[in-house]
Amino acid sequence: MNALTTVSSLRRCSTSLSVNLPILQLIKQCSSPKLLESALAAMVKTSQNQDCFFMNQFITACTSFNRLDLAVSTMTQMKEPNVFVYNALIKGFLTCSHPIRSLEFYVRMLRDSVSPSSYTYSSLVKASLFDRGFGESVHAHVWRLGFCFHVQIQTTLIVFYSSLGRIKEARKVFDEMPERDDFTWTTMVSAYVRVFDMDSANALANQMSEKNGATWNCLIDGYMKLGNVEVAESFFNQMPVKDIITWTSMIKGYSCNKRYREAISVFYKMTEEGNVPDEVTMSSVISACAHLGVLDIGKEVHMHTVQNGFVLDVYIGSALVDMYSKCGSLNRALLVFFNLPKKNLFCWNSIIEGLAAHGYAREALKMLGKMEVESVKPNAVTFVSVLTACTHAGLVEEGQKVYRSMSEEYSIVSNIEHYGCMVALFSKAGLIQEALELIGSMELEPNAVIWGALLDGCRLHKNLEVAEIAFKKLMVLEPRNSGYYSLLVSMYAGENRWRDVAEVRGRMRELGIEKICPGTSWIELDKRVHMFAAADKSHPASDEVYLLLDEVYEQMGLAGYVQETENVY
Repeated sequence: MNALTTVSSLRRCSTSLSVNLPILQLIKQCSSPKLLESALAAMVKTSQNQDCFFMNQFITACTSFNRLDLAVSTMTQMKEPNVFVYNALIKGFLTCSHPIRSLEFYVRMLRDSVSPSSYTYSSLVKASLFDRGFGESVHAHVWRLGFCFHVQIQTTLIVFYSSLGRIKEARKVFDEMPERDDFTWTTMVSAYVRVFDMDSANALANQMSEKNGATWNCLIDGYMKLGNVEVAESFFNQMPVKDIITWTSMIKGYSCNKRYREAISVFYKMTEEGNVPDEVTMSSVISACAHLGVLDIGKEVHMHTVQNGFVLDVYIGSALVDMYSKCGSLNRALLVFFNLPKKNLFCWNSIIEGLAAHGYAREALKMLGKMEVESVKPNAVTFVSVLTACTHAGLVEEGQKVYRSMSEEYSIVSNIEHYGCMVALFSKAGLIQEALELIGSMELEPNAVIWGALLDGCRLHKNLEVAEIAFKKLMVLEPRNSGYYSLLVSMYAGENRWRDVAEVRGRMRELGIEKICPGTSWIELDKRVHMFAAADKSHPASDEVYLLLDEVYEQMGLAGYVQETENVY
């Protein structure tokens, strides 16, 4: 369709606009599906259901209420629907998540000898993601009808091919474009980032006359996802102007790479420079506080959300529940949870996990019941939390009942974590044989977590025979994990089997296995998080810390404290 035909079509289809302005206002002011029917009745009464302009507006209104059935039934009564009517329907079906119907109406459009416009293909290429073969046909039509120089359509084709992982085809479209705008360049860079080809992404970005913010953000996000934090930091520091996406990408990136202190530090720097975070930023920062267990900073971030008018939605809400639970403030977690205006699955999972972690097994079971009453269907994660709670509390019968309901009532297939919970439940309760039988009946290959749970249960109940079976399995799965050796040595020593103790220790020496580095701990001071580990001297104040520790040990000795050495070998 050329420009003259398009203008002529517009004039023909809207000649009565000035006369029928009330109908146009009626369509635009539709606030409910019922009013759509009233607007349609008015159009039919005045024969404006044959007017392409009014039909275009009507289809757009139908799209907003997901009533495309009404739009289609009205459109089929038109004698000569034009390209604008078809475009509205194609876009409408795509918007309402019915992409295949968009493709069907494109075929019908061609059969009715209605020539597509550039706007047609912008929507159509997106719909083609759901039918690869159709997408290639659309690409051919783009070339045949002369839209190969249209920047927006070509950019959409890059998205189409890259979304299917066909980067070579995406790059071919890019290279054949006579003109490219900034969005096109960023789209191609993003295509490389999607397949983690950061070398190609960076090389292409360096060909740009000037990188825009979206391109910088894309590169930062890509390197963070690959775990190359240093390169991401370098790009971040080079950026002339940083937007909310930049800051959030850094915070999320640090969190994903378990560098939670840096995530919180960047958040403070962001606010100090006058940048206003959004909901995604706040959720990421709250999550970082949860992983570090820094309650005071977490409460401060929570206060920031309140003071800056953030809506307590399911994302911030579930993050706060999780944070307070992991920071040891279960009461605050419950307060946030019960004050949430809406609760989705993540909110329920967060509070159940919190109750489980704090040893409130029966309360976790009750919360599962409330969740079902609220018609929120639990998922696999929910049952892991509930089964963990039963394990900690030794509720064997309740745990078995929950485990059965998972498959019988919710059709959830047991994964390795569910099996791990049940093995731990049986083992800690002294039901070693039942645990061993469950492992034997597993449809999955037992991993180190499964055998480790059994070994720990054997240690608790002094079942050396099964412990040796579990240990042999663990030596195949994780032969260099010193924790398993230590458990077996402890059990041998408890039975005065010193020859076996010496044999296991000798094997450790042969393999060069040493005790794993102890866990780390954190404290928060003046908005900074300080991390410590045993025998660690990396902290700038380590000399003062060890001096203070010596004084504490001396005071403990004077108070009559004697270090417990039982089961330490």
